[in-house]
Amino acid sequence: MQESIFTTLILPIALALIMLGMGLSLKFEDFQRITKYPKAVSVGLFSQIVLLPIIGFVITKIVSMPPAIAVGLMIIAIAPGGVSSNMITYLAGGDVALSVTLTVFSSIITIFTIPILANLALNHFLGQSAAIALPIGTTMGQIFLITIIPTAIGMYIQYKLPELARSLEKVTSRLAIGFLALIILILVIREWSRLPEFILQAGVGVVLLNLFSMAAGFAISKLLKLSPPQQICVAIEVGIQNGTLAIAITAGMLGNQDMAIPAAIYSLFMYMTGFGAILYGKSLSKTA
Repeated sequence: MQESIFTTLILPIALALIMLGMGLSLKFEDFQRITKYPKAVSVGLFSQIVLLPIIGFVITKIVSMPPAIAVGLMIIAIAPGGVSSNMITYLAGGDVALSVTLTVFSSIITIFTIPILANLALNHFLGQSAAIALPIGTTMGQIFLITIIPTAIGMYIQYKLPELARSLEKVTSRLAIGFLALIILILVIREWSRLPEFILQAGVGVVLLNLFSMAAGFAISKLLKLSPPQQICVAIEVGIQNGTLAIAITAGMLGNQDMAIPAAIYSLFMYMTGFGAILYGKSLSKTA
């Protein structure tokens, strides 16, 4: 499969399907939740937008990794929450309404933060010799087109044709999972000879990012006395990132396959910790 098809067709379609699926499950009342529990939303967004990139940067300084892998790790850290976090939060007995709210607002905020922070990461790890950069205005426009527009279309369908939206949501979810699996498979096949090297270089950093971010989200929400369902939600929301968007930025917009490896590994590993969060949430519900 030609690289141009992978980066210009499969990646955008996969991401747009994921965001369309999220929009199909949203109602306009979801945006009003920020006024109903501002503390929980503030804690979640702070953990997602501020704390997570700091954790990612610290990990790149502690764990030895090539500059391109470090940039890829930072792209994951500055990406918004993944749509999968809503499903995992539901299965774990967390606050699903809060999870949806955090996913939506982090997706909107990161339209503006990703181009800035990604360029800072590129400059820091690759220096002035880097021949790649993200034009801020263009990048904002691209992320807007492949995330917010499909979400808005999904919301409109949900508002006008709720029955159709429920049917389409199931289809888009399956297609999105299929596309994500295909993306990861393509990356694995393309980099097969270097895969053991990539796992050694990126694996430790990816695992630490996922575990520490989830633990930090849980700790800060517990410290600030959020309810147990909200604590579970924030931990999952911070720990389950939009890996497809991270791959779209690294392999698509930046055109660097090496940078996409951390996102691919993360997209697989996050479901393991997500399963752990589900088991934890289930155990809490039994003892409650």
